[in-house]
Amino acid sequence: MVDSVVNPAGERSDAPGSGRRSRASTGQFGALGLQLADPRVEASVLGLLDSVEAELRSAVASADPLVTEAARHLMEAGGKRFRPLLVALGAQFGDPTGPQVVPAAVVMELTHLATLYHDDVMDEAPVRRGAPSANSRWTNSVAILVGDYLFARAADIAADLGTEAVRLQARTFARLVHGQIAETVGPRAGQDPVEHYLGVIAEKTGSLIATSARFGGMFGGASAAYTEALAGYGETIGVAFQLSDDLLDIASESTQSGKTPGTDLREGVPTLPVLYALASDDSDAASVRLRQLLATGPLVDDALHAEALGLLRESPALKRARETVRSYAEEARDQLAPLPQSPSRRALESLCDYIADRTS
Repeated sequence: MVDSVVNPAGERSDAPGSGRRSRASTGQFGALGLQLADPRVEASVLGLLDSVEAELRSAVASADPLVTEAARHLMEAGGKRFRPLLVALGAQFGDPTGPQVVPAAVVMELTHLATLYHDDVMDEAPVRRGAPSANSRWTNSVAILVGDYLFARAADIAADLGTEAVRLQARTFARLVHGQIAETVGPRAGQDPVEHYLGVIAEKTGSLIATSARFGGMFGGASAAYTEALAGYGETIGVAFQLSDDLLDIASESTQSGKTPGTDLREGVPTLPVLYALASDDSDAASVRLRQLLATGPLVDDALHAEALGLLRESPALKRARETVRSYAEEARDQLAPLPQSPSRRALESLCDYIADRTS
Protein backbone atom coordinates (compact mmCIF):
# COMPACT_ATOMS: atom_id res chain seq x y z
CA MET A 1 0.00 0.00 0.00
CA VAL A 2 0.93 3.60 -0.49
CA ASP A 3 2.30 4.45 2.91
CA SER A 4 5.92 5.41 2.66
CA VAL A 5 6.28 9.17 2.96
CA VAL A 6 5.76 11.81 5.58
CA ASN A 7 2.49 13.04 6.97
CA PRO A 8 1.48 16.31 5.29
CA ALA A 9 -1.16 16.92 7.92
CA GLY A 10 0.82 16.63 11.09
CA GLU A 11 4.53 17.32 11.36
CA ARG A 12 5.24 16.93 15.05
CA SER A 13 6.09 20.06 16.99
CA ASP A 14 5.41 21.52 20.40
CA ALA A 15 4.35 24.78 18.80
CA PRO A 16 0.78 24.70 17.50
CA GLY A 17 0.60 25.45 13.79
CA SER A 18 4.34 25.17 13.20
CA GLY A 19 3.81 22.33 10.72
CA ARG A 20 1.30 24.46 8.82
CA ARG A 21 3.76 27.34 8.44
CA SER A 22 6.54 25.13 7.14
CA ARG A 23 4.29 23.47 4.59
CA ALA A 24 2.80 26.76 3.45
CA SER A 25 6.25 28.26 2.91
CA THR A 26 7.25 25.52 0.48
CA GLY A 27 3.93 25.29 -1.37
CA GLN A 28 4.28 21.51 -1.30
CA PHE A 29 3.09 18.64 0.83
CA GLY A 30 6.31 16.91 1.75
CA ALA A 31 7.42 14.14 -0.56
CA LEU A 32 4.04 13.99 -2.31
CA GLY A 33 5.02 16.79 -4.68
CA LEU A 34 1.55 18.31 -4.36
CA GLN A 35 1.47 21.92 -5.53
CA LEU A 36 -1.07 24.18 -3.85
CA ALA A 37 -0.40 27.50 -5.52
CA ASP A 38 -3.57 29.25 -4.31
CA PRO A 39 -3.27 30.46 -0.67
CA ARG A 40 -7.01 30.13 -0.07
CA VAL A 41 -7.13 26.53 -1.25
CA GLU A 42 -4.00 25.74 0.74
CA ALA A 43 -5.47 27.26 3.89
CA SER A 44 -8.69 25.32 3.39
CA VAL A 45 -6.92 22.00 2.85
CA LEU A 46 -4.53 22.52 5.75
CA GLY A 47 -7.38 23.49 8.05
CA LEU A 48 -9.32 20.36 7.10
CA LEU A 49 -6.30 18.13 7.66
CA ASP A 50 -5.61 19.69 11.05
CA SER A 51 -9.22 18.98 12.02
CA VAL A 52 -8.92 15.41 10.78
CA GLU A 53 -5.82 14.90 12.92
CA ALA A 54 -7.65 16.03 16.04
CA GLU A 55 -10.71 13.92 15.23
CA LEU A 56 -8.59 10.82 14.63
CA ARG A 57 -7.17 10.97 18.15
CA SER A 58 -10.66 11.26 19.57
CA ALA A 59 -12.07 8.54 17.33
CA VAL A 60 -9.64 5.83 18.45
CA ALA A 61 -10.02 6.52 22.17
CA SER A 62 -11.39 3.64 24.21
CA ALA A 63 -12.38 3.00 27.82
CA ASP A 64 -9.59 0.41 27.82
CA PRO A 65 -6.16 2.13 28.01
CA LEU A 66 -4.46 -0.73 26.15
CA VAL A 67 -6.88 -0.44 23.24
CA THR A 68 -6.35 3.32 23.10
CA GLU A 69 -2.57 2.97 23.18
CA ALA A 70 -2.47 0.26 20.54
CA ALA A 71 -5.00 2.02 18.30
CA ARG A 72 -3.02 5.27 18.43
CA HIS A 73 0.27 3.48 17.82
CA LEU A 74 0.39 3.69 14.02
CA MET A 75 -1.57 6.92 13.87
CA GLU A 76 1.05 8.69 15.96
CA ALA A 77 3.93 7.07 14.07
CA GLY A 78 3.15 9.28 11.09
CA GLY A 79 2.00 8.54 7.57
CA LYS A 80 1.17 10.94 4.80
CA ARG A 81 -2.62 11.13 5.32
CA PHE A 82 -3.02 10.78 1.56
CA ARG A 83 -6.64 9.66 1.81
CA PRO A 84 -7.81 12.60 3.96
CA LEU A 85 -5.87 14.85 1.60
CA LEU A 86 -7.91 13.61 -1.34
CA VAL A 87 -11.12 14.07 0.64
CA ALA A 88 -10.05 17.66 1.32
CA LEU A 89 -9.14 18.33 -2.30
CA GLY A 90 -12.31 16.71 -3.62
CA ALA A 91 -14.40 18.89 -1.32
CA GLN A 92 -12.93 22.00 -2.98
CA PHE A 93 -15.20 21.33 -5.97
CA GLY A 94 -18.19 21.98 -3.71
CA ASP A 95 -18.23 23.46 -0.23
CA PRO A 96 -15.17 22.34 1.76
CA THR A 97 -16.70 23.78 4.93
CA GLY A 98 -19.52 21.22 4.85
CA PRO A 99 -19.94 19.63 8.29
CA GLN A 100 -19.53 16.07 7.00
CA VAL A 101 -16.26 16.55 5.12
CA VAL A 102 -13.97 16.04 8.13
CA PRO A 103 -15.85 12.96 9.45
CA ALA A 104 -15.72 11.47 5.95
CA ALA A 105 -11.94 11.93 5.88
CA VAL A 106 -11.67 10.33 9.32
CA VAL A 107 -13.62 7.29 8.08
CA MET A 108 -11.18 6.86 5.21
CA GLU A 109 -8.06 7.17 7.34
CA LEU A 110 -9.38 4.82 10.04
CA THR A 111 -10.16 2.23 7.38
CA HIS A 112 -6.67 2.60 5.97
CA LEU A 113 -5.02 2.34 9.38
CA ALA A 114 -7.03 -0.79 10.15
CA THR A 115 -5.68 -2.48 7.02
CA LEU A 116 -2.11 -1.69 8.10
CA TYR A 117 -2.54 -3.56 11.38
CA HIS A 118 -3.81 -6.60 9.50
CA ASP A 119 -1.13 -6.29 6.78
CA ASP A 120 1.66 -6.33 9.36
CA VAL A 121 0.34 -9.55 10.86
CA MET A 122 0.11 -11.25 7.48
CA ASP A 123 3.54 -9.98 6.44
CA GLU A 124 5.08 -10.65 9.87
CA ALA A 125 6.46 -7.12 9.65
CA PRO A 126 8.63 -6.02 12.61
CA VAL A 127 8.55 -2.32 11.71
CA ARG A 128 5.95 0.09 10.35
CA ARG A 129 6.63 3.81 9.74
CA GLY A 130 9.97 3.55 11.47
CA ALA A 131 8.48 2.21 14.70
CA PRO A 132 7.92 -1.33 16.00
CA SER A 133 4.77 -2.73 14.40
CA ALA A 134 1.79 -3.39 16.64
CA ASN A 135 2.16 -7.14 16.24
CA SER A 136 5.80 -7.07 17.34
CA ARG A 137 5.15 -4.67 20.22
CA TRP A 138 2.11 -6.55 21.52
CA THR A 139 1.03 -9.75 19.74
CA ASN A 140 -0.54 -10.83 16.46
CA SER A 141 -3.85 -11.32 18.23
CA VAL A 142 -3.84 -7.81 19.67
CA ALA A 143 -2.89 -6.30 16.30
CA ILE A 144 -5.71 -8.13 14.53
CA LEU A 145 -8.25 -7.10 17.15
CA VAL A 146 -7.10 -3.47 17.10
CA GLY A 147 -7.49 -3.48 13.33
CA ASP A 148 -11.02 -4.80 13.81
CA TYR A 149 -11.67 -2.08 16.38
CA LEU A 150 -10.59 0.62 13.92
CA PHE A 151 -12.85 -0.83 11.23
CA ALA A 152 -15.70 -0.71 13.74
CA ARG A 153 -14.97 2.91 14.63
CA ALA A 154 -14.90 3.83 10.95
CA ALA A 155 -18.28 2.14 10.43
CA ASP A 156 -19.72 3.91 13.46
CA ILE A 157 -18.71 7.33 12.13
CA ALA A 158 -19.89 6.43 8.62
CA ALA A 159 -23.34 5.66 10.04
CA ASP A 160 -23.68 9.33 10.99
CA LEU A 161 -22.95 10.26 7.37
CA GLY A 162 -25.91 8.33 6.01
CA THR A 163 -26.83 5.07 4.34
CA GLU A 164 -24.89 5.77 1.15
CA ALA A 165 -21.68 6.40 3.08
CA VAL A 166 -22.08 3.11 4.96
CA ARG A 167 -22.72 1.27 1.70
CA LEU A 168 -19.68 2.79 -0.01
CA GLN A 169 -17.41 2.12 2.94
CA ALA A 170 -18.60 -1.50 3.11
CA ARG A 171 -18.12 -2.04 -0.61
CA THR A 172 -14.67 -0.51 -0.42
CA PHE A 173 -13.80 -2.81 2.45
CA ALA A 174 -15.02 -5.77 0.39
CA ARG A 175 -12.70 -4.75 -2.45
CA LEU A 176 -9.79 -4.46 -0.03
CA VAL A 177 -10.45 -7.99 1.20
CA HIS A 178 -10.77 -9.35 -2.33
CA GLY A 179 -7.46 -7.73 -3.23
CA GLN A 180 -5.73 -9.21 -0.20
CA ILE A 181 -7.10 -12.67 -0.96
CA ALA A 182 -5.98 -12.41 -4.57
CA GLU A 183 -2.50 -11.37 -3.47
CA THR A 184 -2.32 -14.21 -0.97
CA VAL A 185 -3.52 -16.87 -3.41
CA GLY A 186 -1.54 -15.57 -6.39
CA PRO A 187 -2.46 -15.78 -10.09
CA ARG A 188 -4.83 -18.58 -10.95
CA ALA A 189 -4.07 -21.12 -13.66
CA GLY A 190 -3.87 -19.38 -17.00
CA GLN A 191 -4.05 -15.88 -15.54
CA ASP A 192 -1.49 -13.34 -16.70
CA PRO A 193 0.69 -12.46 -13.66
CA VAL A 194 0.91 -8.79 -14.67
CA GLU A 195 -2.86 -8.50 -15.06
CA HIS A 196 -3.29 -10.20 -11.70
CA TYR A 197 -0.82 -7.85 -10.02
CA LEU A 198 -2.43 -4.72 -11.44
CA GLY A 199 -5.81 -6.01 -10.28
CA VAL A 200 -4.50 -6.56 -6.76
CA ILE A 201 -3.20 -3.00 -6.59
CA ALA A 202 -6.48 -1.59 -7.87
CA GLU A 203 -8.38 -3.51 -5.17
CA LYS A 204 -5.97 -3.06 -2.25
CA THR A 205 -4.78 0.49 -2.89
CA GLY A 206 -6.83 2.17 -5.60
CA SER A 207 -10.24 1.34 -4.12
CA LEU A 208 -9.79 3.24 -0.86
CA ILE A 209 -8.18 6.23 -2.55
CA ALA A 210 -11.07 6.28 -5.05
CA THR A 211 -13.62 6.32 -2.24
CA SER A 212 -11.67 9.06 -0.48
CA ALA A 213 -11.87 11.34 -3.51
CA ARG A 214 -15.54 10.38 -3.98
CA PHE A 215 -16.32 11.23 -0.35
CA GLY A 216 -14.72 14.65 -0.83
CA GLY A 217 -17.01 15.41 -3.72
CA MET A 218 -20.08 13.88 -2.07
CA PHE A 219 -19.81 15.57 1.29
CA GLY A 220 -18.60 18.83 -0.19
CA GLY A 221 -21.81 18.88 -2.22
CA ALA A 222 -20.12 18.70 -5.64
CA SER A 223 -22.17 17.64 -8.64
CA ALA A 224 -22.56 13.96 -9.50
CA ALA A 225 -20.38 14.42 -12.60
CA TYR A 226 -17.59 16.00 -10.57
CA THR A 227 -17.84 13.30 -7.90
CA GLU A 228 -17.56 10.51 -10.46
CA ALA A 229 -14.56 12.19 -12.06
CA LEU A 230 -12.88 12.47 -8.67
CA ALA A 231 -13.49 8.79 -7.92
CA GLY A 232 -12.02 7.70 -11.25
CA TYR A 233 -9.02 9.91 -10.69
CA GLY A 234 -8.55 8.57 -7.16
CA GLU A 235 -8.43 4.94 -8.21
CA THR A 236 -6.03 5.57 -11.07
CA ILE A 237 -3.67 7.84 -9.14
CA GLY A 238 -3.64 5.30 -6.31
CA VAL A 239 -2.47 2.56 -8.66
CA ALA A 240 0.09 4.91 -10.20
CA PHE A 241 1.55 5.79 -6.79
CA GLN A 242 1.90 2.14 -5.79
CA LEU A 243 3.54 1.23 -9.09
CA SER A 244 5.94 4.15 -8.78
CA ASP A 245 6.95 2.86 -5.36
CA ASP A 246 7.74 -0.47 -7.04
CA LEU A 247 10.09 1.31 -9.40
CA LEU A 248 11.75 3.36 -6.69
CA ASP A 249 12.56 0.18 -4.80
CA ILE A 250 14.61 -0.85 -7.83
CA ALA A 251 15.89 2.40 -9.29
CA SER A 252 16.52 4.61 -6.27
CA GLU A 253 20.03 4.88 -4.90
CA SER A 254 18.68 6.20 -1.61
CA THR A 255 15.76 5.53 0.70
CA GLN A 256 13.47 7.71 -1.45
CA SER A 257 10.90 4.92 -1.48
CA GLY A 258 10.87 4.74 2.32
CA LYS A 259 12.85 1.49 2.45
CA THR A 260 16.27 0.18 1.48
CA PRO A 261 16.52 -0.17 -2.33
CA GLY A 262 16.04 -3.74 -3.47
CA THR A 263 13.99 -4.75 -0.43
CA ASP A 264 11.29 -6.32 -2.59
CA LEU A 265 13.91 -8.38 -4.43
CA ARG A 266 15.41 -9.59 -1.18
CA GLU A 267 11.98 -10.61 0.09
CA GLY A 268 10.87 -12.19 -3.18
CA VAL A 269 8.00 -9.75 -3.75
CA PRO A 270 7.05 -9.93 -7.46
CA THR A 271 6.57 -6.24 -8.30
CA LEU A 272 5.89 -4.89 -11.79
CA PRO A 273 9.51 -4.61 -13.05
CA VAL A 274 10.18 -8.17 -11.87
CA LEU A 275 7.04 -9.52 -13.52
CA TYR A 276 7.95 -7.81 -16.79
CA ALA A 277 11.46 -9.25 -16.61
CA LEU A 278 10.17 -12.77 -15.93
CA ALA A 279 7.72 -12.52 -18.83
CA SER A 280 10.40 -11.30 -21.23
CA ASP A 281 11.60 -13.54 -24.03
CA ASP A 282 14.70 -11.45 -24.73
CA SER A 283 17.59 -13.76 -25.50
CA ASP A 284 20.55 -11.52 -24.66
CA ALA A 285 22.82 -12.76 -21.88
CA ALA A 286 21.77 -10.08 -19.36
CA SER A 287 18.05 -10.82 -19.76
CA VAL A 288 18.56 -14.56 -19.53
CA ARG A 289 20.70 -14.23 -16.42
CA LEU A 290 18.19 -11.86 -14.83
CA ARG A 291 15.36 -14.34 -15.38
CA GLN A 292 17.46 -17.09 -13.83
CA LEU A 293 18.09 -15.01 -10.73
CA LEU A 294 14.49 -13.83 -10.32
CA ALA A 295 13.10 -17.32 -10.79
CA THR A 296 14.84 -18.49 -7.62
CA GLY A 297 12.54 -16.39 -5.38
CA PRO A 298 13.87 -14.27 -2.48
CA LEU A 299 17.42 -13.12 -3.15
CA VAL A 300 18.86 -13.24 0.34
CA ASP A 301 22.45 -13.80 -0.79
CA ASP A 302 24.11 -10.38 -0.94
CA ALA A 303 26.11 -11.08 -4.08
CA LEU A 304 23.17 -12.49 -6.02
CA HIS A 305 20.93 -9.69 -4.77
CA ALA A 306 23.40 -7.04 -5.96
CA GLU A 307 23.76 -8.76 -9.33
CA ALA A 308 20.01 -8.97 -9.87
CA LEU A 309 19.47 -5.38 -8.78
CA GLY A 310 22.12 -4.14 -11.20
CA LEU A 311 20.70 -6.15 -14.09
CA LEU A 312 17.15 -5.05 -13.37
CA ARG A 313 18.16 -1.40 -13.29
CA GLU A 314 19.55 -1.70 -16.81
CA SER A 315 16.81 -3.94 -18.15
CA PRO A 316 14.09 -3.27 -20.75
CA ALA A 317 11.67 -4.46 -18.05
CA LEU A 318 12.36 -1.38 -15.93
CA LYS A 319 11.85 0.88 -18.93
CA ARG A 320 8.57 -0.84 -19.69
CA ALA A 321 7.46 -0.46 -16.07
CA ARG A 322 8.26 3.25 -16.23
CA GLU A 323 6.08 3.57 -19.32
CA THR A 324 3.26 1.79 -17.49
CA VAL A 325 3.49 4.19 -14.56
CA ARG A 326 3.43 7.18 -16.89
CA SER A 327 0.39 5.79 -18.68
CA TYR A 328 -1.49 5.51 -15.38
CA ALA A 329 -0.47 9.05 -14.43
CA GLU A 330 -1.76 10.35 -17.75
CA GLU A 331 -4.96 8.34 -17.41
CA ALA A 332 -5.49 9.90 -13.99
CA ARG A 333 -5.04 13.34 -15.54
CA ASP A 334 -7.59 12.49 -18.23
CA GLN A 335 -10.10 11.52 -15.51
CA LEU A 336 -10.06 15.14 -14.37
CA ALA A 337 -11.43 16.45 -17.68
CA PRO A 338 -15.01 17.03 -16.38
CA LEU A 339 -13.71 19.24 -13.54
CA PRO A 340 -13.45 23.02 -14.01
CA GLN A 341 -10.06 24.61 -14.46
CA SER A 342 -9.15 25.79 -10.96
CA PRO A 343 -6.31 25.76 -8.42
CA SER A 344 -7.78 22.56 -6.95
CA ARG A 345 -7.74 20.78 -10.28
CA ARG A 346 -4.19 21.96 -10.89
CA ALA A 347 -3.22 20.57 -7.49
CA LEU A 348 -4.57 17.16 -8.49
CA GLU A 349 -2.76 17.40 -11.81
CA SER A 350 0.47 18.17 -9.98
CA LEU A 351 0.31 14.69 -8.41
CA CYS A 352 0.26 13.23 -11.94
CA ASP A 353 3.34 15.28 -12.85
CA TYR A 354 5.11 14.20 -9.69
CA ILE A 355 4.52 10.50 -10.31
CA ALA A 356 5.74 10.76 -13.89
CA ASP A 357 8.85 12.66 -12.81
CA ARG A 358 9.79 10.60 -9.75
CA THR A 359 10.19 7.41 -11.80
CA SER A 360 11.81 8.87 -14.93
